[in-house]
Amino acid sequence: MTEQIRPRELKAGARIGIVNPAYWLEADRLQRAAGVFEAQGYELVMGKSTGLRENKCAGSPTQRAEDIMAMFEDSSIDAIICARGGYGVNRVLPLLDYDIIRANPKIFVGYSDITGLLSSIAQKSGLITFHGPMLSTYGKQTIQYNLDVFHRVLSGQDKVIIESTVDCPARCLSPGIASGPLWGGNLTLVMERLATNDQIDTAGSILLIEDIDEKLYAFERMMLHLKNSGSLDRIKGLVVGEMLEMGDSPTPFGKTADEIVLDVCGDLEVPIISNFPCGHGDYQATLPISHEVEIHADENNPHILIPESPVC
Repeated sequence: MTEQIRPRELKAGARIGIVNPAYWLEADRLQRAAGVFEAQGYELVMGKSTGLRENKCAGSPTQRAEDIMAMFEDSSIDAIICARGGYGVNRVLPLLDYDIIRANPKIFVGYSDITGLLSSIAQKSGLITFHGPMLSTYGKQTIQYNLDVFHRVLSGQDKVIIESTVDCPARCLSPGIASGPLWGGNLTLVMERLATNDQIDTAGSILLIEDIDEKLYAFERMMLHLKNSGSLDRIKGLVVGEMLEMGDSPTPFGKTADEIVLDVCGDLEVPIISNFPCGHGDYQATLPISHEVEIHADENNPHILIPESPVC
């Protein structure tokens, strides 16, 4: 197993590199998001990919990969945050040099299609990565919860408790407490890796899933596929983020997203939290991928505890 590496903590005045591994982000949203980080005292360094366009993507796969590697190799860059997701990371992954990433560890943040990068970097280099808000998030609006959790998780604090919010209340589907390394992210991307060399080893893990714009029947199909693949057999707990914009058919499917989760996973006898503020919704917690967390599926206050800081 690859030795795990904690990146350095994010300090005041840090230089943050911005890369666009998938779709390009509109200039006005990019500018607004940059202003949010600059108001926090950070210096932003825009990667070449933030100014490139090739159809829907921010340049060719080679250009996007080179931009990521340039940020890792630049010793003046303290952290890397992705501009947005969408699609296209799967073309970038084979072009990365994971030995160089291992030799130059730094905070790397994203979600959605970036799930592929978070998992591959953690698997192949050992570097802890972070499922969290991107510039596309701050390009729409500034929500203090997102900034607060981002800072607490990346500051070097131990015993960080991440709770949900009044506007996005987490729900306890199956009570209990469990601990293990956190793996997963966007469900579609987790599914994409099945039966490949990059399949996530979920044994002993706390599994995180979230998605957007899926039909309820398709969500059940994916959950059943995940279970039938054996990926749920030995998980210690399940965190379901916001399942946003889940569609139905004129003839109702007959189950909510929570009911689908319980129908497929109820016999696992592990703690399950749903509607946790992470993923494509307005509220996006920063969570460490491959790092030990505790899931507290409490009826009154479901939350996640990070016992030891994922940064050093």
